[in-house]
Amino acid sequence: MSEIVERRRALLGPNVSTFYDDPVHIVRGEGVWLWDASGRRYLDCYNNVPHVGHCNPRVVEAICNQAGTLNTHTRYLHEGILDYTEALVDTFAGDLLTSILTCSGSEANDIALRMAEAMTGKRGIIATDATYHGNTALVSHLSRSNIPEVGFGLDQYLRHVEAPDSYRIDDPDGQRFAAHVQEQINALEVSGIGFAALIVCPLFLNEGFPTQVEGWLKPAVEAVRQAGGLLICDEVQSGFGRSGSHFWAHQKQGVVPDVVTLGKPMGNGHPVAGLVTTPEIMARFRHSFRYFNTFGGNAVSCAAAMAVLQELRDRDLQANAARIGSLAHERLTALAEKYEVIGDVRQSGMVFGVEFVLDRGAKTPASDYADRVVNTMRSRGILLSKLGRHKNTLKIRPPMPFGEEHLDMLIETLDSVMAEIPVAP
Repeated sequence: MSEIVERRRALLGPNVSTFYDDPVHIVRGEGVWLWDASGRRYLDCYNNVPHVGHCNPRVVEAICNQAGTLNTHTRYLHEGILDYTEALVDTFAGDLLTSILTCSGSEANDIALRMAEAMTGKRGIIATDATYHGNTALVSHLSRSNIPEVGFGLDQYLRHVEAPDSYRIDDPDGQRFAAHVQEQINALEVSGIGFAALIVCPLFLNEGFPTQVEGWLKPAVEAVRQAGGLLICDEVQSGFGRSGSHFWAHQKQGVVPDVVTLGKPMGNGHPVAGLVTTPEIMARFRHSFRYFNTFGGNAVSCAAAMAVLQELRDRDLQANAARIGSLAHERLTALAEKYEVIGDVRQSGMVFGVEFVLDRGAKTPASDYADRVVNTMRSRGILLSKLGRHKNTLKIRPPMPFGEEHLDMLIETLDSVMAEIPVAP
């Protein structure tokens, strides 16, 4: 293990992150399982990239068949990108009828911001202060936790608002959040930069996926629309049925975005991503910017993405996300009755977790405790992570085929680990 770590440092450079204090050397995956180099099996409760399961046979077959036939970019005509786009936009409502395919969610979000500039003639972008939307030069500035030391001065165009937090902030109907958005819209207009768009993950997943009533985002969207700006919904983590109740999380919010960006789960690990938008916005972008992506929308990527859509439909994995998520909420709530360190339980479909606190009254974040739980779970064969502003909320976001027997294993192991780990180190 140490040899691999040293090789990584020598070949990939310093400060390349790995999960866990003791990194995992993964060599094989299948369904919701991963195996390390020693043959040990791990239950994957974290990875949303293999959306329909590691090495899904249908996706693997689609990739192999297409790779053995033809792979080319979109300056040559191929029907794969058209067939996939038709199937993809059919899952959306309203006028979201056109698509651009890319290789990563970062690229998709970068294009979305340029679309906002093309439509409004302005450059001001608003995001939350505890989010992440990618790592291009522009998009990286959207994350307050990872602001680059250099960035061509692009940070001047960005403003941040307080991230929603259903555990600590009283905002049951989204009016407080909307007011903060309006404040930043006003500030951007006064500055001369002008307001172009609000970008959010509809589940606010990196912010800790706070509990929200359906339609919570509507007041903020009304402020955006009244100001002539665009709503960009980053569905990289929240889309493709993960919310359980809806195929796209913005549908749960009761809003129709101007641009929806997609990524990681789209090709089940194959590097395909993209965005969906309206014909008007697409036309404006295409005339304002010369954009071409050699690998975006290639024939193999489209075959992989189509297989994911077919697998989601044929196995009714959205319904599975709703059922397992509901059971997970029940099981985690039972643990909260047993352990005072659990301050809050959150769940939205196949995204669930608990927030750890040192004191329920003061709601003091138990960040170190969360870190110890995550690392001990890894040593017991369960892979998960933590997130949120205080990095004290368990992030459980497994592949969509995750079943009741897997949930049993997760909860039983978590119960055992929490019984052994003291709250204070």
